[in-house]
Amino acid sequence: MLAGDLLAWGLPRLRDLPWRRTRDPWAVLVSEVMLQQTQVPRVIPKWQAFMAAYPATADCAAAPLGDVLRLWQGLGYPRRARNLHAAAAQVEALGGFPTTLDGLLALPGVGQYTARAVLAFAFEADAAVVDTNIARVHARVAGRRLTSGEVQRAADAALPRGQAWAWNQCLMDLGATVCRPQAPQCAECPLLARCAWHGQGEDPAPGSAGVSRPQARFDGSDRQARGRLLKALAAGPVPKAEIAAVMARPAANAAALADALMAEGLCVAEGDRVRLP
Repeated sequence: MLAGDLLAWGLPRLRDLPWRRTRDPWAVLVSEVMLQQTQVPRVIPKWQAFMAAYPATADCAAAPLGDVLRLWQGLGYPRRARNLHAAAAQVEALGGFPTTLDGLLALPGVGQYTARAVLAFAFEADAAVVDTNIARVHARVAGRRLTSGEVQRAADAALPRGQAWAWNQCLMDLGATVCRPQAPQCAECPLLARCAWHGQGEDPAPGSAGVSRPQARFDGSDRQARGRLLKALAAGPVPKAEIAAVMARPAANAAALADALMAEGLCVAEGDRVRLP
């Protein structure tokens, strides 16, 4: 890939996203965790509300987990909120944000992608980020399905030193707006001359590591039932006898789902009721 071509194309076109206006590692971490499995338009108002409520790790760490979960309502995958709360507490215990890959990976819920994103977007370190959009671009440029190691090595090799923030942002936007999953706009792509696929024949991106697959159906799923209970708990404790009705599930299934939520620390039993932590 030619860094100059991508940066010349991408920098004037960068999407104006609120977390791109900061280099605060906490704000960046919150945005990256929210963006996991959630679309940008839904994340923007939630990120703004979350940062208003918890502008620093100290604020989040000091808050009850239940309050964090209430604010998280509508984003789904509440384990992400629990992990953010735990990460904030760990950062406070450390006395500040880790600035190395290994240090960031030690934070609760932080994996390879998120750690590299914080390095690149908060600390502007030379870290190559691989999200679903970037993995798609690399697979199409290579013209074949790539393993996770191959994708990361390709990203590392392409990274222009000293320009990690701009490079990763431009590459993400290329995948989000031009090199899309369906109907890619190949004629508009600044990497067309370097692309082995260029929109012809079988798309090599599906099946490549890091490229998202269609999510399982939400209606009728365990995720939906769990979400119903957490939404009800955000308003107040729920009697155990009413959990099945709240979840719209048979009693045995509802009880198992509620037990799993309690095991994950997302709710707690208190006598004959269940409440947020």
